[in-house]
Amino acid sequence: MCCADKKEELPANLPQQIRERIAEKPYTVDQVGMSGSYIACFADSVLKVERQGEESDNEQRMMAWLKGRLPVPDILCAVSQDGYHYLLMSRVEGEMACCDRLLAQPERLVRLLAQGLRRLWRVPTADCPSNNDLNAKLCMAEQRVADGLCSTEDAEPGTYGPGSFSSPKELLAWLKGNRPNQQLVFTHGDYCLPNLFVKGERISGFIDLGRSGLADPYQDIALCYRSLLHNLTQAGQDWHRYVSLFFQELELTPDWEKIRYYILLDELF
Repeated sequence: MCCADKKEELPANLPQQIRERIAEKPYTVDQVGMSGSYIACFADSVLKVERQGEESDNEQRMMAWLKGRLPVPDILCAVSQDGYHYLLMSRVEGEMACCDRLLAQPERLVRLLAQGLRRLWRVPTADCPSNNDLNAKLCMAEQRVADGLCSTEDAEPGTYGPGSFSSPKELLAWLKGNRPNQQLVFTHGDYCLPNLFVKGERISGFIDLGRSGLADPYQDIALCYRSLLHNLTQAGQDWHRYVSLFFQELELTPDWEKIRYYILLDELF
């Protein structure tokens, strides 16, 4: 598992159960992901600290449910205290899908991403404990908009402004009025390159599972497309070519309206 080589102090109020497990072990702090959590990486474990909420609760629930179904971290210790959730988990094998070595091999990377999606969608869902269909997502989005939690400053270019949406409230109204049809499968919910790990020719780990559960496949397709576009562009690759290959590997003709819808929906999370 990749973490930036940067040392920062651990949170001061670590629960005793967590502190006993990590003792004085050396660690680095992850600066790659965009979850807003504090992530400390040890040789054999990872500590994730975030405000307690639906996503933190769902992540712990889904990690337990996915054990034996998908390669996800093992829960070593989980504590909720003073409004924060502390999750100590095992490290998954491999390297982050957005590492330089994989971005320099875009054909291989695209095939691995498609492989990972197909694997997710094959997970039996009869007893899945998390429903993230559009009814649930739009309800959560409505609460986030009402609470003022949706920023316009870090949105995708063109989401807000002249010729587009004037505010998260207007975006929410559009999303409610333009719901696409759904076909529910198991989804990661935030299928972006930093949340996937690769070892050899397989996806070796799925992390950051707070939004996982039942949803339409385009929940994952859309965010993977966006992440692939951003990462390949930053790496100087011809992303047009490899995005086409991505859909060829998935054996589908992309529904660009659905892709746009789920990317816009993600702006409220």
